[in-house]
Amino acid sequence: MAHTIREKAKLLARVRRLKGQMEAVERALEKEAPCGEVLQLLASIRGALAGLTGEVMEDHLHEHVQHAENEQLRAQAVEELAEALRTYIR
Repeated sequence: MAHTIREKAKLLARVRRLKGQMEAVERALEKEAPCGEVLQLLASIRGALAGLTGEVMEDHLHEHVQHAENEQLRAQAVEELAEALRTYIR
């Protein structure tokens, strides 16, 4: 079973928290909150998203690279992660 399926409930809870944080930014903008408040909300979203991304990447490394069934699957998992990292650091 893939790690995203096994950890589905936990990952979805984190996504829902992120969604709530995005909605808080929307509310802050709607009520014309000070920019410092909006920036703080945005910083918390960035941290939460980085945490979620790191967790999925770490699980990917453990399941699909460290414990790959064969070298072909390991190489595929490495390429998937490399591609995600290239996109992530842009």
